[in-house]
Amino acid sequence: MPKTRQLSMDAPWSQVQVSTKDWDAADPALLTTMLTHMHIIRAFEETALEFAGEKLVNGPLHSSIGQEGGAAGSVLALAPSDQVNGSHRGHHQFLSKALGFISPDGLDPRADFSDDVSTVVQRALAEICGLAQGYCAGRGGSMHLQWKEAGALGTNAIVGGAVPFATGFAWANKHSGSQAVWVSYFGDGAMNIGSVLESLNLAAAWKLPVCFFVENNQYGVSTTVEEATGEPRLSGRGPGFKIASWRVDGMDPLAVYLTMQKAVEHMRSGNGPTLVEADVYRYFHQNGPFPGSAFGYRDKAEEAAWRDRDPIKQTQSHVVRRGIMTDDEIADLRSRCTSLMSDVASRLVEDNPDAPGTRRFIPSLWPDPTTINDGIRSDLAEFEGVKFKEEQDFVGQTVERKFVTAIADVMLRRMEEDDSIVVMGEDIHKLNGGPRGATKGLKDAFPDRVLGTPISEAAFTGLAGGIALDGRYTPVVELMYADFIWVAADQIFNQIGKARHMFGGQHDMSLVMRVKIGTRTGYGSQHSMDPAGVMNTSPGWRIAAPSTPLDYIGMMNSALRCKDPVVVLEHDADLYKTSGETPESDLDFHIPVGRAAIRRQGSAVTVLTYLSMVQQSLDAAESSGVDAEVIDLRWLDAASVDWDTIGESIRKTNNVMIVEQGSRGTSYGGWLTDEIQRRYFDWLDSPIQRISGAESAPTISAVLEKAALPNEDTVAQALVDHFATPRESGVAGPLS
Repeated sequence: MPKTRQLSMDAPWSQVQVSTKDWDAADPALLTTMLTHMHIIRAFEETALEFAGEKLVNGPLHSSIGQEGGAAGSVLALAPSDQVNGSHRGHHQFLSKALGFISPDGLDPRADFSDDVSTVVQRALAEICGLAQGYCAGRGGSMHLQWKEAGALGTNAIVGGAVPFATGFAWANKHSGSQAVWVSYFGDGAMNIGSVLESLNLAAAWKLPVCFFVENNQYGVSTTVEEATGEPRLSGRGPGFKIASWRVDGMDPLAVYLTMQKAVEHMRSGNGPTLVEADVYRYFHQNGPFPGSAFGYRDKAEEAAWRDRDPIKQTQSHVVRRGIMTDDEIADLRSRCTSLMSDVASRLVEDNPDAPGTRRFIPSLWPDPTTINDGIRSDLAEFEGVKFKEEQDFVGQTVERKFVTAIADVMLRRMEEDDSIVVMGEDIHKLNGGPRGATKGLKDAFPDRVLGTPISEAAFTGLAGGIALDGRYTPVVELMYADFIWVAADQIFNQIGKARHMFGGQHDMSLVMRVKIGTRTGYGSQHSMDPAGVMNTSPGWRIAAPSTPLDYIGMMNSALRCKDPVVVLEHDADLYKTSGETPESDLDFHIPVGRAAIRRQGSAVTVLTYLSMVQQSLDAAESSGVDAEVIDLRWLDAASVDWDTIGESIRKTNNVMIVEQGSRGTSYGGWLTDEIQRRYFDWLDSPIQRISGAESAPTISAVLEKAALPNEDTVAQALVDHFATPRESGVAGPLS
């Protein structure tokens, strides 16, 4: 029989309980501030539920009533410089952090509330209601609350969606030498989300000062924790990642506070992340003003038992017992909190003249509808004063460079000039510059800014998003293959792409994502997609598609200067190994965002293309004999397409052919065709022709891979079939 021995975790896992002695030892100012926070939050949530019951709130209202103890207890253990983010049920944490920011010395429960307190709750309520004075100008609503100055960097509607961002904020804190720590709040449901578990691992591997704070309110909508997981003690996940973890009664605010003190000390000492599980209870359903028992998944006895342990009641009992406050003073605090919220509500609503007996929001408080698209992306003011250059500006001053070498060279140059740039991705720190050499030399030159990541795209892409939103550093993320955008899709599309706009258009999102396209490599269906069409469906992203080494240098420089997230598409087999003329010594020039390049003048048809199909189209124009004007689009996103150049060409040729390599179903050309049809219909003499990949993704078989992708012959034949003159084609006229 083999010998066995019991293994143990290297990270501690503890349960914290407090006694009457702990309550007696607690600072009275701490207890009264804690109580005041909870009363303000409770009154706030009651008003929000009242609005929801009157159907004044557009969308769900996720109340935190019952969970105030976890918020106040944890936030008050933080310093003003510490930061938090949270989940869709995050009003209480946001408010407690905001109140702590404006009143770092605490709140006196006997004093009148300051104008700052009134402003905090008014702007928060206005945001929940979608009004212009809200923290995010009404765009975030109940689930996207952000006040960056206060250290509240955003709640999030996607379960677990904010957690990867938190690791990015924590990395920025650690790298900058700050002692600030980060707390990411999420619920029991999020503990089963893959990106959350990936982030636990990444934070542990890199010893990031982030606390994963799990508010275990016992239900994911109506599904119990016991139904959803084998181990309902969710804090047990932490030690498996070598994360110090604690479990605590979240209905006991002092217990939460003392636990969080331990977690904060651990993180400030440089010992890496922590995990705190606070057992709490939401008094109401997933959203709205009704209890869970009204929907049949909880019974009233269970709800009553938890309400008997209400965090406000528990705190009040000890405060009165110790003689810190009287019952009358507490009643007065409650009254002033409800009055505060009544006053705030009165500034937002009025009697509805169209429906007597109801209320409406004061019409002047709504956002201006014409601003709906404001703040999706930068206005490019960051390029003011930049001198742009193109290929013709370097005549006589060029050397030949391989495409992949140009990638490494320009990144080395930028990192030498800008110490805010940090590069991350799988294997980029080894193999002499990653799998293809695109990061060659970077790790040796900048060991602390080149981060080899685990194979966890959601985690490190989200971490980069957090770094970008933090604003102190500019992350450059490498996705080894374009197909992996689906692995990190939530972070790419729901988080990074939308962050600027949904948080009010107030903050930059400087991030570059390098994406390798693996067609003609034999890597098959899951490593070969062209993501241009998919990326273009997501607002907020800019898309760069350089087809030459020179363009890559200038466009990467512009991508790094841009205040938006930019995806830079790179073609592995078709472009990495090619060479082209590049500036001999100038690696600092910029190519303007939104400017295409005419690669061949012509009169018969406008060919619109990008990446590897540029050269294929040029060769096809020569071999077919068709006088095609070939335009290299270069910038592909809806906001950056060069319609001036395209329009001028179409008005000359009166014909259009779009050439791309991507599969038909995810085609970029489909969107482009629609735009051209609407913009230039009167100038078109024939239907727009589209050359794209097959419906299928490329496969492993060399024969089938070739069949799935267009090439010079495909393009040439299409040119002859549709746009050749009788002399060129030998037929009576063009075929339609």
